[in-house]
Amino acid sequence: MAKKSKKSVGTPATVALTAAGVPFTTHSYEHDPAAPSYGEEAAEALGVAPDQVFKTLLADVDGTLTVAVVPVSGSLDLKALAAAVGGKRATMADPAAAERSTGYVRGGISPLGQRKRLRTVVDASAEGRPTVCVSAGRRGLEVELAPGDLVALTGAHLAPIARG
Repeated sequence: MAKKSKKSVGTPATVALTAAGVPFTTHSYEHDPAAPSYGEEAAEALGVAPDQVFKTLLADVDGTLTVAVVPVSGSLDLKALAAAVGGKRATMADPAAAERSTGYVRGGISPLGQRKRLRTVVDASAEGRPTVCVSAGRRGLEVELAPGDLVALTGAHLAPIARG
């Protein structure tokens, strides 16, 4: 069962949210290392629809690391991501490069509070929701916030980059 908290839990993501004065709620749950999908595990633990929980993926678009935030219920459309940032070709980023650049470990990468600010695209499906959940910076910890706040804090733009 997930626990809710309005307090900052102390990850770079929650520190950034607190510093910005953005309302958010953290949700913690016991992470199962054997879970095949971190995002689907989070949705199930939180008792929310998988299309409300968004995963943070890193791609290499024409040599530039780019953050993609898409619902865990779908997958990233790499061609759509490349087009959204004016690029030609996108591939999934090397996991070690993603961890080095963001300061987070795989499965706990948050779009918020990253070590290095990267260009970010949030799937357009987030726009119609009152809130979305994204990783708060470690496995087993999610942060729920308004999509507009997520876009504003990450400097992202919205585009249809998910499929499925």
